[in-house]
Amino acid sequence: MYKSNDMRLCQFKFKLPEELIAQYPAAYRDEARLMVLHRKSGEIEHKSLPELVEFFDEGDLFVFNDTKVFPARLWGHKEKTNALIEVFLLRELNHRMRYWDVLVEPARKIRIGNKLTFEDDPAIVAEVIDNTTSRGRTFRFLTDYDNEEFVPRLYALGSAPLPKYIRRPMDPEVYEKYQEVFRDQPVREMDTERYQTIFADKVGAVAAPASGLHFSKQLLKRMEIRGIESTFMTSHVSLGIFKDIDVEDLTKNKMESEQIILSEAMVNAVNKAHEEQHRICAVGTEIMRAMEHVAGANGLLKAYDGWTNKFIFPPYTFATANSFFVNFYLPCSSQQIMVAAFAGYENLMHAYEVAVQEEYRFGDYGDAMLIVD
Repeated sequence: MYKSNDMRLCQFKFKLPEELIAQYPAAYRDEARLMVLHRKSGEIEHKSLPELVEFFDEGDLFVFNDTKVFPARLWGHKEKTNALIEVFLLRELNHRMRYWDVLVEPARKIRIGNKLTFEDDPAIVAEVIDNTTSRGRTFRFLTDYDNEEFVPRLYALGSAPLPKYIRRPMDPEVYEKYQEVFRDQPVREMDTERYQTIFADKVGAVAAPASGLHFSKQLLKRMEIRGIESTFMTSHVSLGIFKDIDVEDLTKNKMESEQIILSEAMVNAVNKAHEEQHRICAVGTEIMRAMEHVAGANGLLKAYDGWTNKFIFPPYTFATANSFFVNFYLPCSSQQIMVAAFAGYENLMHAYEVAVQEEYRFGDYGDAMLIVD
């Protein structure tokens, strides 16, 4: 539950050198660095990701997000002028009518009635039928493809929806050092593979559950051998996680809603671990938010299929998870603020200061932090 609070957005600012914002993933999923923060003492340890298992015992539980990112970023050309337009697919509104909620850039060039074509598949045309926000539009896709064939064809036009802070220089030397590891994959193919967890299953996210990107088959096997248990829920990550907070008073911030699905099996696994006083580790801020959305005062969860726009900021008392596995987030982001609520504000800001000094990598492709008692 929330307590009286006077936290302001400006308190979450810190100087983050641009070169520490990861532009590429680590060579291998479980090769990222790991900072371990003990929230009771404030102690910080520097580890490698495979050492994660040392902080958990048999019966402890990890909760993962099994959402699957779809290739949401497309590039189209406006009819008549041929202007290049970025299209970001948000969600399908009507499968039969092929209506989609999208964002466009530059928005000033796209009005109701305009049409876009796509070089890679001339059989698909997008028509603007409504304005929803300053950058938002409703598209109707015109095509001869049948309904079952259309969505795969649409996805084939897209690429991984990387956050805007991944701005790679068009210098082949930058990519050269990754070629051996990625076996000369084009960057687009590498992102398609790596901006997705290995347990992604249910399509619906327009941003990756980035904390889950660190887990390889080998790391999951090490956890299994140690007796650490896993369960999965679904939280379809929205672009809201990248949206700038535009109010100084955090009590007035509004989060975009995300669909969350907590199954009976997942809830039973978490409740069992809670009642037996095992560690419960939320992997990612979207997992923590979803569990807090449905948790009762006793810390037990209930099955749920719906939406949440819960915004967590300090001070806050968490009901269920007692450890937290996250990435390093950008200044004044909703994720950073939530992590501060769990770790303790002073602990988190000091840890980020250390992370900058030690050149940890920030962002979706960055390094990891484990917060334990």
